[in-house]
Amino acid sequence: MTSVSPETIHDTFTIERRFPQSPNTVFAAFSHPATKRRWFADGHSQIVDEYSLDFRVGGREVARYRMSDATPFPGLPLVSDGVTLDIVPGRRIISAATMTLGDRPISAALATFEFLPDGSGTKLLFTHQAAFFEGSDGPAMRKQGWTAILDQLAQAL
Repeated sequence: MTSVSPETIHDTFTIERRFPQSPNTVFAAFSHPATKRRWFADGHSQIVDEYSLDFRVGGREVARYRMSDATPFPGLPLVSDGVTLDIVPGRRIISAATMTLGDRPISAALATFEFLPDGSGTKLLFTHQAAFFEGSDGPAMRKQGWTAILDQLAQAL
């Protein structure tokens, strides 16, 4: 019997977006649970079973999904479980989260959102630092996923 050695892939990527709304308006879309659920959790290739956000330092954000039939893992549970590490109102949010697929952890990540004044609007600088475990979606798919999520944020604003 051969053994499989665990492989961890480390990756960092940054996505920059500009929004015509003020930093406080864009920041608010991250801090209100119902608003964030609409652009963050809903509308993907998963069925949302639960979404909760306790927006404060030390507060948790949990999204529980079931993969849809359009995915390679129909019906399999996907869970994102995070904690907010830092909040500077209107300027910065830092959180850490783990993801599990079924009963297997697939990643651990640190996410930093910076809301910078840009004329009358906002430049959002998003930095994602992660360790991806065996069987994970990997860096390319995660960046694609965050790009789609930030597209939904733009539509929600």
